[in-house]
Amino acid sequence: MTLFPQIFTKRALQRYRIDLGKEIIYADHGRARIEAVTSSPRALEGGRPTSVVKNETHHWLLSNEGHEMDSVIDRNATKSNDGSTRPIAITNAYEPSEDSVAQRAREAYEEAQVLGIPHGIMYDSLEAPPEAPLSIEAAPAVIEAVRGDSHWLSTDRIVAAIADRRNPPSRSRRFWYNQIVAAEDAWIDLKDFDLCQAGDEVLPLAPGDEVVLFADMSKSDDATGIVACRLSDGLVGVVGMWQRPPGSRGDGWLAPRESVDQAVAAAFETYRIVAFFGDPSHTLDDETQERYWDAMFDEWHRRYGAQLELWAEGGQRQGHAVMWDMTSPQRTAQFTAAAERCALEIGEHTLLHEGDGRLRAHARNAKRYPNRYGVSLWKGHRESKKKIDLAVCMVGARMVRRLVLNNPSRRRKRSGRVW
Repeated sequence: MTLFPQIFTKRALQRYRIDLGKEIIYADHGRARIEAVTSSPRALEGGRPTSVVKNETHHWLLSNEGHEMDSVIDRNATKSNDGSTRPIAITNAYEPSEDSVAQRAREAYEEAQVLGIPHGIMYDSLEAPPEAPLSIEAAPAVIEAVRGDSHWLSTDRIVAAIADRRNPPSRSRRFWYNQIVAAEDAWIDLKDFDLCQAGDEVLPLAPGDEVVLFADMSKSDDATGIVACRLSDGLVGVVGMWQRPPGSRGDGWLAPRESVDQAVAAAFETYRIVAFFGDPSHTLDDETQERYWDAMFDEWHRRYGAQLELWAEGGQRQGHAVMWDMTSPQRTAQFTAAAERCALEIGEHTLLHEGDGRLRAHARNAKRYPNRYGVSLWKGHRESKKKIDLAVCMVGARMVRRLVLNNPSRRRKRSGRVW
C-alpha cells in the first residue's frame, strides 16, 4: 500500500476524489476503495470485489488459514456480476512439501491441461529448464532469461548468492532459477523425470512392438491405469487412465469396466504383449458383492493366457495369467525393490518415457514410503486426492519387463522367414 502515493498523479487524485490512506484508500466519496486485508477469511465472506491481488501465495498454507482465504476469494469472485471479478496471484516458486495455495493452483492448472478440463486459468511463469546447470559460468545467462523484465535484479549479486555455500542448491534453484524443486519426501525429482523423456531419436510405441503391460485398478476413489513398457529399450507409455471427474460431475462415478476392457483388447490387437500383470482392487461391487475387478481379470486370463509368455502367478498350467495382488508380503517386497530400481533409473536418466502429462502428474504426486523392505511410493495419506496410480503402473511395467528378460524360458529369436 505504500506504493500508491507514488503511483497516483495529482490529476488522478483530483479527478477520482481519492483519499490516500495506509490500509484503505477511498475514492469517489467512499463509494470505491482499495483495501489491504490479512488472513481473515470469515470477515471477507460475501464481499463483492472487482479485482483481487493475492500476494505471495507460496506462503498461503493450511496452518495460517491461507487455503480458506483462497476459497473465500474464489467464491466471492464466482458470485460477481457476470463473473467480472478477476483475481490475480503473485508468487515465488513454491516448496512442494508445504501444500501451499500456489502449489495447488499450479497442479490444478497442469491437471486441467492434461485432462482437457475447462478451467479459466492463465498461468504465466518464466522458469529455467530442468537441465540448466547451477554453476558460476552458466548462471548469468540463465538469470538473464528467467528474470524477464525485472531489470532491477542484479545478475552479479544473484550469482554471488548462488556461489555462497551457505545457500543450498535447492534454495538457489527455487528462488533464482524459479524451479519447483522436489520436496524431501518426494519419491523422485521431477526435473530428473522430465530429462527422461524420449527424444526424436527414439521411436514411440508402434504397432507390432513387443511390450509388457501393468494395470493398477480402482473402483471409484483412485484412478485406474494401464502402462506399457517396450522390451527392446524399456520405453514407457500410457495405454489408458480412468479417473473420477472433479466436483459434482464425479458424484457416483465408477471406473468403467467396459471401457477398460476395450482398451486392453485394443492393446493386444496393436502390440505383441508377452506379459500382462494387474493389481486388482479389493473393493466390492455394490450389486454382486464380489470384488469389483475379479470377473474382468478372469476373463482376461481365459482370453489371453495362452499367448502370454510369462504369467502373473504360478506356471502356465495353474495359477493366474494376469492377477498380481500386491497386498501379500512377498509381492510388497518385490514391488518395493522395483520402486527403488525405478527411482534410481530416473535419477540416472536411464529410463525412457513418452512424455505423457498424466504420467508426469502422478509421478510428481508420489511420496517416498519407507517400509520393512526398503522405500516404495504412496500418495502421502489415505485421504489424499492426489493420484499416483500411473506411477505405480510405470514401476510395475518396468518390473515385469525385467522379469521377462530374465526368464530362463524366454523364447529365442528365430532367424529366417516363415512362408
